[in-house]
Amino acid sequence: MRPVTPSPSLPPTLRRETVDGVVLLTIDRPDALGAFHDDLWDGIGAALTQARGDDDVRCVVLTGTGRTFTAGQDLAEMAAPRQHDDGRDHGYRGFMPVLEEFDKPLVAAVNGMAVGIGTTLLPFCDVVLASTEARFKVPFMPLGVTTEAAGSLLLPERMGWQRAARMVFTASWLSAAEAQEAGLVLEVVEPDALVPSALELARTIAAMPLDSLVTTKRLMMAARGDAVRAARQREDAEFARMVGSAANAAALASFSKG
Repeated sequence: MRPVTPSPSLPPTLRRETVDGVVLLTIDRPDALGAFHDDLWDGIGAALTQARGDDDVRCVVLTGTGRTFTAGQDLAEMAAPRQHDDGRDHGYRGFMPVLEEFDKPLVAAVNGMAVGIGTTLLPFCDVVLASTEARFKVPFMPLGVTTEAAGSLLLPERMGWQRAARMVFTASWLSAAEAQEAGLVLEVVEPDALVPSALELARTIAAMPLDSLVTTKRLMMAARGDAVRAARQREDAEFARMVGSAANAAALASFSKG
């Protein structure tokens, strides 16, 4: 038996519900289109850590609210990063190792716009369901930066090189149907059926023996784990170099002006 990790105190931008061995995490920041700021990065990371350590939890479902799954990184915070003095990694840097090492089944229920990390986290999910109203975009080129979350490796792996290249290099939108055709999404359902369908799948998964689920997930992850971490570290280094460049500064200034 694993020791149960105490339930974390979650930010008001993240809701957690638990039933039948399934944790439902809902990004609830409609005023900012579900954009990830430090509290949300840290909150989802803490919730996944708690779920990983709790033997009563067998599966996690991640979704959003309203018309947005998440609009990606909060650009206002990207322009003026929050400072921490507790010696721990926060934000994206703290979140990614948790996501990479999460060893229980993870289901995404993409309810609306999925921008940036809203798309690049999907290859870490074992099954992705999407609403017919979902749309997908990775706007790194217009922001003058590069891919994140090992997207340089995982998007071509999941979607095929040419589809991923077109999406990344042109920063174009992908519809739910196009995302399904590309393999980024497994199934597209009507909006009202999205979360019930994801929870039904998650409950089926959660009925399986915990040791079988965790062992199998670890085996599935092991073949690509080192490559994923190496890709993310390469991206992180280049991203850090490019943040604050003329192209990035101009994009953030344009955003701040509305």
